[in-house]
Order: sequence, then structure tokens, then C-alpha cells
Amino acid sequence: MCAYSEHAADAEEEAVAPSAVDKVLDGVAHACIALSGILLVFLIASFGWLVFGRYVLNDTPTWVEQSSLLIVVYVTCLGAAAGVRNGTHLSIEMVREGLPALPRTLMCHVADLFVLLFGAFMAWQGGIMVLDNIGRPIPMIGLSESWRALPLVICGGLMMLFSLANIVQRLVAHRGR
Repeated sequence: MCAYSEHAADAEEEAVAPSAVDKVLDGVAHACIALSGILLVFLIASFGWLVFGRYVLNDTPTWVEQSSLLIVVYVTCLGAAAGVRNGTHLSIEMVREGLPALPRTLMCHVADLFVLLFGAFMAWQGGIMVLDNIGRPIPMIGLSESWRALPLVICGGLMMLFSLANIVQRLVAHRGR
């Protein structure tokens, strides 16, 4: 696998203790997953309240739909960023893993470079959306529409950070051999 974290180290490499940077990056990825889990619990609870309000109280809470849309964006973006760090994104590894070490490593660098560029584009465009929507409220909950675009900035920044860390770790491991 391409990612260099505790979850995705090459089998042929000798085990090394994670550096302080690895521990921090793994902690950030773990925090993303934990926050996503908490938000999912809130999402389920709010839909429970929606069903209870609609069918038992005959008074549908109107804020659930808009807050759910907002939460789904955060869960998706935080999970995607953590997936870059943990190397758990969907990929087809059959061709790459069948190649010798140098082309395989180059393909990993190219993949991480594409993810880094995509993350930069996502953060940049998300930042524009945040700035453009500051004064526009989300109906029913009153928060700024910028809150919907903020996860794009966060996810893009984290994807850039994690991809860059993968590239640097791979280069350091290659020089160490």
C-alpha cells in the first residue's frame, strides 16, 4: 500500500517506532473519525426526534432536515480526510503491487500528488464559498451558509497535509535503505 502509517506499512520494511509527527497526524485522523462518529449519533438522534415529533406529537421539527444536511457534509469530509491518512480509500492495487519497487513507489508518489492537488483545489474553492456565503443564513437553523462550505476547507487542508506526509515518509524510508 502507498500510505505510510501504522495501518499501511509495507510488509518488507522493518518495523520502526512512529515519530512524533506520525503520532500527531494519527491523532488528528483519529479525532476526525471520533468527531464523525459523534455527529452520526446526533444525526440518528435527530431523525428519531423527527419521527417522534411527526407521528406522536403531530408537530414536525423543521430544523432536522437542514441540520442533517449540514452534518452529512461534516461526516463525509472528516471521514475522507482520515481515509487519506489511514490509506483506506478505495483503490485498485493489483497492477501497482505487481510492479517492481521503483515503479510502485513512483505510482504511490503520483497518487499522493494528485490527492494533494485535489485537496488544495478543494480547500481553495471551499474558502471562496465560505467567504461568499457569510451573510446568507441556512433556512430553519439560522447559521451562516458558510458552515456548509467550511468542511471543504478543513478536508482539503487535511488531505494536503496527510498526502504530503505520505510523500515525505516514503522518501525518508527510501533514503534510509
